[in-house]
Amino acid sequence: MRFNVGLSNQYLRWKVKYGHFFPLILGTISLSLVFLFGIFIYWHIEGWSLGDSIYQVIITLSTVGFMEVHPLSHKARMLTSMLILMGVGNFAFLMGSFTQILVEGHLQDLVGKKKMQKIIQKLEDHFIICGYGRIGSVVTQEILKEGFPVVVIENDESIIEHLKVEGILYIYGDATSDEVLLAANLKKARALITTLSEEAQNVYVTLTARQLVPKLQIIARAEHENSMQKLEFAGADRVLTPYVIGGKRMAQVVLRPNVTDFLELALLEKNLELQMEELAVSENSILVGKDLIHSGIRPDYNLIIIAIKKVNGEMIFNPGPKTVISAGDTLIVVGNRENLKRIEEIL
Repeated sequence: MRFNVGLSNQYLRWKVKYGHFFPLILGTISLSLVFLFGIFIYWHIEGWSLGDSIYQVIITLSTVGFMEVHPLSHKARMLTSMLILMGVGNFAFLMGSFTQILVEGHLQDLVGKKKMQKIIQKLEDHFIICGYGRIGSVVTQEILKEGFPVVVIENDESIIEHLKVEGILYIYGDATSDEVLLAANLKKARALITTLSEEAQNVYVTLTARQLVPKLQIIARAEHENSMQKLEFAGADRVLTPYVIGGKRMAQVVLRPNVTDFLELALLEKNLELQMEELAVSENSILVGKDLIHSGIRPDYNLIIIAIKKVNGEMIFNPGPKTVISAGDTLIVVGNRENLKRIEEIL
């Protein structure tokens, strides 16, 4: 009884794993068994050589009409009749399965997935989004607007169809799986953002990703503030609660509408020239060791430095003219987009 249950469970696992191609695989296995049965007839029962037995099976199953290699006994003819019926039935099943795959476009999907997987494996410094729900879709679109590559991990087939139409790179599967995360080229990713609806899944994804790539930047979504500590303990660099952020944002719109409008223009409105950006200072930058007044940032690039984040995490707001720029600093800058692009050349 346990053997039957185990066999049934294994059958279901294979069916889920291979999906639409499972009937084709099943038919191929069945045809192989029929082929071996035919060899058994002629080699063991009739006593023919292995080469003659294989040749007889081939001409029998292909129904080409050639003459028998050797005269058959009555028993062998009966078994050959069974062999022909089983072979014809298997061929019909295989052709039906293959035709269905072609008609429904599953073969094209398989080819498309392989091409997409090759593209994903060539990516570097990309973002991985786990879950394309209400939060994940917004995050994905915002990152794509900035021109960065994104790979979405999703296990909902209806959402996958939407991602295909939008032309967004995706991995179909469970984001909590090591194999799925690695298929998204996790080791070369810039950051992972997990926005799954269930908090336990976000914790598991964070734990898994942190173990696979210890230095990866991980941003996690939390439903409640009391869950933030769990995600941080699991290895998330930042934990955000959308409802809390949304509530605070609505309050600021009422309390400080002009400040909110300015921030929205600087951060969200891409049609305007004004933009707020963060720029990292490399070790080879000509700005290293210079203070702000001698850096030439204001007169040469017409940019305003509103804050500097030091390597140790210290944030200096409204830095004075004598504030020295060091390697590894992050400059929070407001200014023209063209000027922001220009200054990147000396950073």
